[in-house]
Amino acid sequence: MIEGIHAIVYSRHADETRAFFRDVLGMGSVDAGGGWPIFALPPAELAVHPADEDGRHELYLMCRDIHRAVDELRAKGIETTEIAEQPWGLLTTIRLPAGGELGMYEPRHPSPLFQAG
Repeated sequence: MIEGIHAIVYSRHADETRAFFRDVLGMGSVDAGGGWPIFALPPAELAVHPADEDGRHELYLMCRDIHRAVDELRAKGIETTEIAEQPWGLLTTIRLPAGGELGMYEPRHPSPLFQAG
């Protein structure tokens, strides 16, 4: 029934943000028409958390080794916050070229993505 997820990052500086996903993160894309790239994402997982109000959604990149990922990003001139230990994993925030932020974490919880090794 469901074949994938289509996530959207909104930015007032879309060209710079697209270049970040293409050049820094190395994500491939297809032209959806008129030069509008749609990026391929790695496999994803979805969690549903209880909340007091509906309508809040979050997007995080995931990695197996956050220290290595942060080192690689910083070597490319990308700002990240210090890595913070959470009960569920290690967390940092990546500064996007337009000034927005995107979370990235290394899970310490069971993940369907990382179960096979």
